[in-house]
Amino acid sequence: MTNTTWLITGASYGLGRAIAEEVLEHGDNAVLAARTVPALEELAARYPDTALPVALDVTDGPQRRAAVAAALGRFGAIDVLVNNAAVDFIGAIEEQDEADYRMTFEVNLFGAIELMRLVLPGMRARRSGTIVNVSSMDGIASLPANGYYSASKFALEGLTEALWQEVEPIGLRALLVEAGSLRTGIEQRTRASGTPIADYAETAGAFREAVGNVAPENFPGDPARVAAAIREVVGSDERRHWVILGSDAHRRIGVKLGLLRAEYDAGRELALSTDYPEQAAAPVL
Repeated sequence: MTNTTWLITGASYGLGRAIAEEVLEHGDNAVLAARTVPALEELAARYPDTALPVALDVTDGPQRRAAVAAALGRFGAIDVLVNNAAVDFIGAIEEQDEADYRMTFEVNLFGAIELMRLVLPGMRARRSGTIVNVSSMDGIASLPANGYYSASKFALEGLTEALWQEVEPIGLRALLVEAGSLRTGIEQRTRASGTPIADYAETAGAFREAVGNVAPENFPGDPARVAAAIREVVGSDERRHWVILGSDAHRRIGVKLGLLRAEYDAGRELALSTDYPEQAAAPVL
């Protein structure tokens, strides 16, 4: 039986590394993509026949094409694309530097888009393949100081929801991973952007301070268990779309759904009052 081939971005640490270790341990092929190859060499050396490290800055077009070409050259196909690479700058909307929030979208959204567009032709030709877009609880429920990160993930959510409606009729799959806070040391890699503004001290400013002093127990998610859950979902015949992983993600998303439902219910009469009168009996999408 042919091994499943995964292309995993951001594979040098955190969740990407955990996914890579999970699939390699279970005998699949893994294209380990990260901005620096040396960070991947130890893992690749443990699995010389099934691991392929590639240099990939997801914002770099030639590197994206080279990584996909290398994967196809070594393994013949890409069965699962995991868009995991991401960056996060914190700060109020008004505070953050333009270069930083544009980079957030370049990595978290546009890099993922371009990789999807590169692997989809091969998946369509085989009528087989899965795209896993790693979103976040922040892609459903935003927080002060994290608006641009959330916005990039909200956009990825909308794109993926459209994608699975486009590709499922031809045998492909696409899904979102709604991850909670994972114990990956991300708090040490998250940078503040821009100059703090005093008026935001109690909102975005409080979030900035919290990130720098957070305790490990505030990150309940185990990357290895999340990776195992992702592999299980991808290998299952059950068609999933929103895969919530983590107790904090389940809680925060539940609160958001409750708030949305309350406003949805309360706003029904106002919503209906804005239609043309003759529209009441007409079918709508």
